Amino acid sequence: MTKHRCGFVALLGAPNAGKSTLLNALTGSKVSIVSAKPQTTRTRVLGICVEGASQIIFTDLPGVFKPRRKLDHAMVEVAWGSALDADLVLVLVDAALPKMAKETQAILDWLAEQKRKAVLVLNKTDKADKAALLALTQQLNATGHFTDVLMISAAKGDGVGDLRALVAARVPEGIWLYPEDQLTDMPERLWAAEITREQAFRQLAQELPYQIAVETESWEERSSKLSVVNQIIYVQRDTQKAIVLGKGGARIKAIGTAARLEMEKELERKIHLTLHVKVKENWTEDTNFLRSQGLLERH
Repeated sequence: MTKHRCGFVALLGAPNAGKSTLLNALTGSKVSIVSAKPQTTRTRVLGICVEGASQIIFTDLPGVFKPRRKLDHAMVEVAWGSALDADLVLVLVDAALPKMAKETQAILDWLAEQKRKAVLVLNKTDKADKAALLALTQQLNATGHFTDVLMISAAKGDGVGDLRALVAARVPEGIWLYPEDQLTDMPERLWAAEITREQAFRQLAQELPYQIAVETESWEERSSKLSVVNQIIYVQRDTQKAIVLGKGGARIKAIGTAARLEMEKELERKIHLTLHVKVKENWTEDTNFLRSQGLLERH
């Protein structure tokens, strides 16, 4: 009789290493939002997949970086705390960079401090120079922190199946913690807010890097085929509110349309989405607000 396995696997890496893209590839579903902006993921996101007799609970964590604001500190604390609790740590490294990111060195230092072994995952290898990739692999292998090295392209799906199989064999024996068809533990309201934040990031480009938070104010199931969703986009200044709204409200309409279509695709039902923009000054330093957004632990 095949023994069941189940375990938590942390995805740890520098911002923009491709953790969210990898999580979505591993689960085969849109679990974590993705954008070209670093530090898109702000809190722990669970992605659950089944491989043979193993249930793997992947945690997509905020990228490790030097924090400045309370928001930054909260994000980095989530990353380190979740990695510490995980059964297995995957260290994701952007292989296409000309040199190793300084944040990756911080992760290596953490592994040494914790006397922890990890699996090295070199991502974006399809974009990497072969000689540079070989040198990077040798440099990281020489640290002695890694039990295995895998080369993948999360965006293209190359090597993702091999990674999933390796992890399935490494998680500890134990009963499954979630139903077989469950993909994440993220509530729908929070997931929907993340989808809207992703579209805002994509459409606002460099105009509004990190000054946006999104909250699902209400969610009403009108029928099995229709959900009515109201959301608030928070910014820190009136000038930012004008940017989000756009001329004649064109920008917020475009954000709302893109978010609605993404929600309908994933949830397989009609969504009536209404967006409002509110100014909340200095929200990135507001402990109570960060806690309400799930970015700080409740005490």
